[in-house]
Amino acid sequence: QVQLVESGGGLVQPGGSLRLSCAASGNIASINELSWYRQGPGKQRDLVASITSGVATYYQNSVKGRFTISRDNAKNTVYLQMDSLKPEDTADYYCFARTGIRGFWGRGTQVTVSS
Repeated sequence: QVQLVESGGGLVQPGGSLRLSCAASGNIASINELSWYRQGPGKQRDLVASITSGVATYYQNSVKGRFTISRDNAKNTVYLQMDSLKPEDTADYYCFARTGIRGFWGRGTQVTVSS
């Protein structure tokens, strides 16, 4: 089992920045990949960014150049640095951990980009 707890969401103006954190606990050694997903109002949940245990990264096209995913293995935490935020980035952001056979979700943190 893996437990994930997100933090760092909030209200920010367009052009602003936020850093989301996801603290993992439990069977950390089984995690192959950590990801951030988001689900906007009335939309499906989409992959935003991911990072493997080998620190290879993936980004959704709409966030490339604005968001940065990173991980601190010593703290068992994955981060999502979000810069140049846009109103369309408004969503609930979820952390996801993939192991060899299962996936685990956090409960999410809300991000609102509005003036």
